[in-house]
Amino acid sequence: MILLTGATGLLGSHILLDLLVRGERVRALYRSEERIDQIRSSLCHYRSDVDELLDRVEWFQGDILDVPALEEAMIGVDRVIHAAAMVSFNPADKYQLFKINGEGTANVVNLALEHGVKRFIHISSVAALGRKGNRGLIDEDMVWEDSKHNSNYAISKYMAEKEVWRGIEEGLTAAIINPCVILGPGNWSESSAKLMYSVYRGFPFYSSGANAMVDVRDVSAMTLKLLNSDIHAERFIAVGENIAFKDLMFKIADALDVKRPSINPPQWLIGLVWRWEWLKSKLFRVEPLLTKETALAGVSVSQYDNSKAKEKLNMEFRPLDQTIHEMAEMLKKDLPK
Repeated sequence: MILLTGATGLLGSHILLDLLVRGERVRALYRSEERIDQIRSSLCHYRSDVDELLDRVEWFQGDILDVPALEEAMIGVDRVIHAAAMVSFNPADKYQLFKINGEGTANVVNLALEHGVKRFIHISSVAALGRKGNRGLIDEDMVWEDSKHNSNYAISKYMAEKEVWRGIEEGLTAAIINPCVILGPGNWSESSAKLMYSVYRGFPFYSSGANAMVDVRDVSAMTLKLLNSDIHAERFIAVGENIAFKDLMFKIADALDVKRPSINPPQWLIGLVWRWEWLKSKLFRVEPLLTKETALAGVSVSQYDNSKAKEKLNMEFRPLDQTIHEMAEMLKKDLPK
């Protein structure tokens, strides 16, 4: 039996589908029925038998911060894929980020050790590697450095990784995956899918930074490769392509047959906007559209080396153009008629 946390997220839902197609028994941790309905609609882009497959899942309603429920979910489990995490770049979410990503991962690791789990795969993030500025490619040997440029999300994922390494020292057989920005269909108002929908709606701006992208199906495939391997106490970067944000936005617009974003705002204007959004969030208790962290990320250049995954796991990553084109076609199908 495999316990999958974060089963209704973008990556978790794709891992769930791949496990079911391979005939695995899966206990999937979820928090709301609504999320299950959402993944049913997004996974239908791939297969016509999604409902039949999802009916085989042993759904377990719970939370990684609820230790008694998590302990019950761990009964009879011999493998764990820990994909649950909170992603936010809102300063107001700092406490929750540290609580869910740090303490929540500690709970999963502790119970995996207690129940003698034989295999543990942790979905981390390239954010947990820290920043290198413009000094070249970041690889798995990157050593974390405390810096004002590290987001609260990055710190929380670093905290989570430390819990996994601690578990490894205590006898847990585990491996870690560090994905970059994951692209794939899902709720078009969330995560990377929201970016595509924003471009479709005519979002006019692009930034001068760069980062790496990867297809959600490739991260899922990588997860299963590691799950079924004997690789232990190693981490692997999951990156398809490094790309400038300008080029990414242009590719998305072209795939959707809409106007390309045409405005690259100067940094002083970006600074004014995120400060205004911060003030507005305090005055009116609304979610800021731009934060200091997202503004910094938008102008930063971060590039990653995927050679270890290619060489040691025989990974072949989908071309970014293919991923964007397929996502664009999925979005068009999901738009109201």
